[in-house]
Amino acid sequence: MPRILIITGEASGDLHGANLARALSALDPGVELVGIGGTAMRQAGVAVVPGIAQVDVIGLGGPAAYGSIWRRVRAIRRLLRAERWDLVVLIDNPGLNFHFARVAKAAGHRVLYYIAPQLWAWRPGRMKWIQRRVDHVVVILPFEAELYRRAGVPCTFVGHPLLDAVAPHYDRDGLRARFGLQTGGRVVGLLPGSRHGEVASLLPIMVEAAERLRRRELSTQFILAQAPTIDDGLLTAILRTSPVPVTVVKEQASEVMAVSDFVLVASGTATLQTAVVGTPMVLLYRTTWLTYHLARLLIRVPWIGLVNLVAGRSVVPELIQEAATARRAYEEAVRILEDPAIYDEMKRSLGTVKAQLGAPGASTRAAEVVLAVCRT
Repeated sequence: MPRILIITGEASGDLHGANLARALSALDPGVELVGIGGTAMRQAGVAVVPGIAQVDVIGLGGPAAYGSIWRRVRAIRRLLRAERWDLVVLIDNPGLNFHFARVAKAAGHRVLYYIAPQLWAWRPGRMKWIQRRVDHVVVILPFEAELYRRAGVPCTFVGHPLLDAVAPHYDRDGLRARFGLQTGGRVVGLLPGSRHGEVASLLPIMVEAAERLRRRELSTQFILAQAPTIDDGLLTAILRTSPVPVTVVKEQASEVMAVSDFVLVASGTATLQTAVVGTPMVLLYRTTWLTYHLARLLIRVPWIGLVNLVAGRSVVPELIQEAATARRAYEEAVRILEDPAIYDEMKRSLGTVKAQLGAPGASTRAAEVVLAVCRT
């Protein structure tokens, strides 16, 4: 009976870990799953290690926070060194999972990395590091497998989990009725992100762009997808001064994308999700001056948007840093929405991107790889 330890970081890792755990249990009911995770993994039947919360370095602040993280890291290191594991599965979160890969390998365990770090974008030299410490990498973007194999790292592409989270089709009229939108007229979606900083930075820009679009076409309606990590208070503080009404929908991002004719979206996985749904978009990204200029020194790819990276060309406009303004967002929206040839071509290109992401069932295929590595 294989005994597997799954280590996750932030909330998205917990969800991926839960889906992987369900698939593992379905394929091998005798598998023993132990994890560092949260509610989703616990509900999926993983024996979450008591007293060790998920470890995520994003958003830390102050000595107390760092002390708490360090205590959890030490506890996980003890767990890796003291117990027998047929396989250690690391999910995303490279900031700390790189460390745990080194500890696990030194303790004599086999290591599998699921949703591998995007080293090809910012640290290609670390591929050799992965080669020494990870037995198998499971990737979710189609071009990643060849990059890892070229570096001598055993790798399997399983498809993107988004294909299991997004419905094949949506009833747009039904969604409009559910969200209180008029059946006629254009709908523009606003997806300002899942972190406090990016929402605070990007939502005012999106709202100002919305005002300009409303002045151009009075029947335009606006709907905002609120991530579960964003407090109501933050949105209320920004939207209370909005000159146009914005319908806020919680934890239904795919539905917001589907009901919209066009979307303004923060850079991240949401851009790929929008592509899977098939809605034309403009991507926005803003961060601090220091972070942006450090990233420019590290990034080794021509685009930051996952849609464009998968396509291998510029499919979606990217408004980055100083270019991420309300005026530019408005101009790009008008250019796309009011030229049927541009609009239809973007929809076709998004369909091509979706096709490149594989087929539904990524978690099951990932589980098959996990069990195969356990048996080798």
